[in-house]
Amino acid sequence: MEERIVKTFTAWRHFKGTTAFVITVAQHSETDEKLVIYYCMDNNEKTNHKDGIYARPLDMFLSEVDHKKYPEVTQKYRFEEIVD
Repeated sequence: MEERIVKTFTAWRHFKGTTAFVITVAQHSETDEKLVIYYCMDNNEKTNHKDGIYARPLDMFLSEVDHKKYPEVTQKYRFEEIVD
């Protein structure tokens, strides 16, 4: 099974076409849940939120795209790291 690790200062492509720049991975103070803190950019009306800083649970950040809901999407994961 492929292990995917989120590292700080890496760029990721959202399946809807935006770019997410990971600032850090934080830990929720009450639940201990890991959260990815990232800056969303290049939105250009591709998603329902604007460019800015967001937090998303690590498990959700690394999850697969729901291809039943988005059958036209070819990307496997919600976010995929951009590697040169």
